[in-house]
Amino acid sequence: MTYRMLVITDHETHKPGESIYPLLSCMTKNRACASLDIASRGNGKNASFFVNNSTQSLYVHEISSDFTFEKKDTFFSVAERKTTLDAYDIIFLRIDRPFSILLAKHIRTLAKTKLIINEPAGILKTGSKKYLLNYQDFCPPLKICRSIDDIKEFCARYPTILKPFESYGGKGIIRITNDIATASGIDYPIDSYWKILEQKPFDGCLAMKYLKDVHLGDKRIIVVNKTILGATLRRPPEHSFICNLEQGGSSEFATIDDREACIAEALTPQLIKEGILFYGFDTLVDNDGKRVLSEINTLNVGGLYEVEYHSGKPVIKIASDLIWDYIIEKKLPH
Repeated sequence: MTYRMLVITDHETHKPGESIYPLLSCMTKNRACASLDIASRGNGKNASFFVNNSTQSLYVHEISSDFTFEKKDTFFSVAERKTTLDAYDIIFLRIDRPFSILLAKHIRTLAKTKLIINEPAGILKTGSKKYLLNYQDFCPPLKICRSIDDIKEFCARYPTILKPFESYGGKGIIRITNDIATASGIDYPIDSYWKILEQKPFDGCLAMKYLKDVHLGDKRIIVVNKTILGATLRRPPEHSFICNLEQGGSSEFATIDDREACIAEALTPQLIKEGILFYGFDTLVDNDGKRVLSEINTLNVGGLYEVEYHSGKPVIKIASDLIWDYIIEKKLPH
C-alpha cells in the first residue's frame, strides 16, 4: 500500500543546513510513497490559507529525489498545482512559528480524520513552555510568571532566564543576574529594566534558573517514532548565554548520557499520546554538573542534519524510514 503525503512548510524561513530538504528527498524513495507534495506559507498565493484561514485550497509543488536547499528558489518559483487537503492520506507539518491556534484548527478541520505528523493540537500543548512544568523533576527551578511581581519574586531566589511564551530560536530571552538585566546583548540596571517592562503589555513568560555553566553547551537530542537518533552540542558564541545556532552558536558531536535517556523515556510515551511522532529536547548542565531539561520542541524540529554530519551515520535515512514505518503501522484507509 502506498500513500500520498502533503508537507506544510514555509520556505522563506529556511536557511542552509535545513534538514527538511534531504529528509523529504529521502522520503520520496520509500516504497510506501505514492506522491509527496509541499505547500509553503512563503507562497503569496497561499495567504488566504495560512494568514486568513479562509480557504480550503493550497498551491503545492511535487517533490522529487533531487529536492535540495540549493534549488529552493527555483523550485518554489515554478508552476504550482492547486489542490486541497482531501487529496492526501497524510499531512506532515514542518513549519516554523508563528503557529497559531487558528491555523492549527484550520488544518485539523480540513484534514478531517487524516493522520497529521505532528498533530496540531499536540504541538500547541507540548510545544508550549508551560508544558515543562509536567517534568519539573528533570528541569532547573522554573515558574510561570503572570505578572512583573511574579518575576521579581523568582529573581529574588535565583539568577534568572526569562523566556516569552511565544519566543523561539533564542529570540526575546532575558537574563537577570546581579541586578543586571541583559537583553539583545545590552545590559540594563534592574530598576531601569522594571520600568521598561511596566511600559509595555505583559503577556507572561517562563522564568527559569540561570545556570552558570551554560558555556558547556545546550545539547539537542532528537527522537523519531520512539527512537533516539542522536544529539548535537550547541555552544554559545563568546560573551553570550544563548546557544542557538541562529544566534551565532556552534555545534559539535555529542553523546547521550543515562539521565538524558531517562528524560527521553519519560517524554516519549506522553508525547505519542498527544500525536507527537517527531520531537527534540534540549538539556543544559546544572550547577551540580548534571544535565537538566530546558526545552521541548515539537513543531519544526531542528538538528537532524547536524546529527548526521557530526556522527557520520545515515541519520536522515533512518528518520525517513521511521516515519514511514509509523505510517504503515497505522494501516491508514485510502
